Amino acid sequence: MASYHHAYRGMFVHTLSLGSMQVFHDYRLAVVDQHGIIVYFDQANLPSLSAVSWTTETLIPEGSFILPTFCDLHLHAPQYLYQGNGLDLPLMQWLDTYALKAEEQLDSDHGLAKEIYKTLARRLLRNGTGAVLLFGTIKEDTNMILAEEMQNAGIRAFVGKLSMDISSRRTYVEPSAQASLDSAESFVSRCRALTQELAPHERRVEPVLTPRFVPTCSDELLHGLGELSEKENLKIQSHLAEAHDEVELVRKERGMEDIDVFEKHKLLTSRTIQAHCTFLSPPDLSRIHDHGTAIAHCPLSNVYFSAEPFRLREALDRNVKVGLGTDIAGGYSVDIMNAMRQAVAVSRMRQGKNLMSRIEQGQDGGEDERNLAIDWKESLYLATRGGSIALGLDSGVFEVGAPFDAQMIVLCDTESGEGVGALDFFSGSVPKLPLNVDMIEKWWCVGDDRNRRSVWVQGNQVVS
Repeated sequence: MASYHHAYRGMFVHTLSLGSMQVFHDYRLAVVDQHGIIVYFDQANLPSLSAVSWTTETLIPEGSFILPTFCDLHLHAPQYLYQGNGLDLPLMQWLDTYALKAEEQLDSDHGLAKEIYKTLARRLLRNGTGAVLLFGTIKEDTNMILAEEMQNAGIRAFVGKLSMDISSRRTYVEPSAQASLDSAESFVSRCRALTQELAPHERRVEPVLTPRFVPTCSDELLHGLGELSEKENLKIQSHLAEAHDEVELVRKERGMEDIDVFEKHKLLTSRTIQAHCTFLSPPDLSRIHDHGTAIAHCPLSNVYFSAEPFRLREALDRNVKVGLGTDIAGGYSVDIMNAMRQAVAVSRMRQGKNLMSRIEQGQDGGEDERNLAIDWKESLYLATRGGSIALGLDSGVFEVGAPFDAQMIVLCDTESGEGVGALDFFSGSVPKLPLNVDMIEKWWCVGDDRNRRSVWVQGNQVVS
């Protein structure tokens, strides 16, 4: 079958590295229609030196730009049932009162599960999320519904069937470590079979081993999951050093830190994404880096459930792979834009606390003092390229060979000159057209889904 190319011409923005944002004015990007792979990216007003030609072209309006899609590295799909409720309790009590109950409900009501997962997929795409790492429930069939709905929606989804042979809820637990391992292996096989008849570029869903966290998993189960991950080359996700009560419980029951438990059972790998990590020390973050493990930073849920903020700057300084997560429903917003804003706000609070501490100790906090805050451009990297790297994807950038995972953001109407959605622009501050970095920053601060007009995953338009 012949390959046809479709081109897009206009303004493109990406963050190739931390803190470095590139803005490409009047560029042309061409995609292989059948496979959704970028085959050309260069200035549009220069003669092409490439053999690539395109049969059709989309012009991006002057008040708009194309940005890579977001990655959500931590989301509990069944907890979308009660998003925005029950955030008044400590973590372990919250799990008993809300989370486990909701997960059990979906395992017993597949009609409800299908409704919730279909809605969740649609909402994620509408908010520009092109790839998501999902916690599911303990039942295989319910997780197959989750995988099917994500595949049907066209979103990249890494689906984790929960593994837990210990639970504070008597009716919501797997009967034994061996039963849990058998179920995990069965789900991996079923999830892979879901897309095996499709071409590789059409496969959106992948299974992930998911021990909930150390308090809900016996050593036998954790050891078996480590062996299964190694044998089948599977990604792993869990929670690590999330909250004070969880950390103390692990110390009491296991006599060690939970990072040591994961390491002991070969669950800290280059295929692992650990959520939160708020109680990890700088040396622990170096251990995370040495294992090649990634961290899902969930700033909003950390505010609610952790007595410590995540040491984001220290992790980045150690070249740890870090992306952002919404942590539905421990966080109440499914929009990664809010996670970006919250990551910056929390980091600035850390910097402020550090500065005041140094002043109180009689230290001047001179220019050599490391700034713990991140800026909006760094957060944009975490939401796009950083998340892609954590998931082992080639997306998050506009380069030849990368999949076309992108979103079109509209800042102002080209005819009226008016800002779109919550955005207002005035002639005395920044010129309305062409777009510039100040306007993109304003969108980062106050923009919302009204500014998002199209979303593509692997070249396939999933929102228009």
